[in-house]
Amino acid sequence: MQAETITKPAVLILLGPPGAGKGTQARMLEQKFGLVQLSTGDLLRAAVAAGTEAGKAAKAVMEAGDLVSDDIVIAILRDRIAEPDCARGVILDGFPRTTVQAEALDKLLAENGQKVNAAISLEVEDAEMVTRISGRYTCAMCGEGYHDQYKQPKLDGVCDKCGSTEFSRRADDNAETVASRLEAYHEQTAPLIDYYKDRGVLRKLDAMGQIDQIAHGLESIVGDAMR
Repeated sequence: MQAETITKPAVLILLGPPGAGKGTQARMLEQKFGLVQLSTGDLLRAAVAAGTEAGKAAKAVMEAGDLVSDDIVIAILRDRIAEPDCARGVILDGFPRTTVQAEALDKLLAENGQKVNAAISLEVEDAEMVTRISGRYTCAMCGEGYHDQYKQPKLDGVCDKCGSTEFSRRADDNAETVASRLEAYHEQTAPLIDYYKDRGVLRKLDAMGQIDQIAHGLESIVGDAMR
C-alpha cells in the first residue's frame, strides 16, 4: 500500500461479537497499514486523563454514575481523529453501536470530507463462540492465556511460561453469560448491518478460521477500501 494512493484518512469499522478476534485483528491491521485502533473505552479514558473539554464532561457524567452521551463521545472522537498519528486512518472498534451513533459519525466525518470506507462484519457461529470464550483461562502470575479445548499447558496444571500453578478465569466467561452477550450483540448490531449495507460499504468476512487466514482476508478488504 503506497501512501500517495490515499487522499483522505481511511475510516474502518470492525463489527463482531465478543470473542470474534476484533482486537487481535485490529492490532495486525495497525501494523500493516499504519492505522490507529480506537475503542470507546480507550477514547474516554484518554480524554479524561488529558483533561480536554470533552474529557471533563465525560468525567463528570461517569462520576455521577451515568452513561456518557453520544454527543460527548462524538466530541472526543472529533478531537482524536484530528491528531497527527491518525493521518493514515483509524479502525473503530465498539463504535458505533446504534444507527443513531452511525448517523452522528457520518455527520462528523462529512465535516472533513470523509466517510466510512468499510464496515467489516466478522461472521462467527454462536455455538463456537460460547465454546471459545467459556473455555478461556489465564495464568494468575504472568497472564499467559490457555483454553480447556484449544490450548492446555504442556504439563497439566503448570504454566508453560512461568511455571506457576495458579490459574484464573473471568467471572463472566461462562456459557450462560456468553450466550446472553451474543444475543444482545445480535439485537443491537442487526440494524447497523443493514445501515452500512444500504450505504454500500458493508463487507462480511468468515471469522471462524485460523488467525492468519482471517488476517489475509481483512488485509484484502482494507487494502481495497483504502484505495
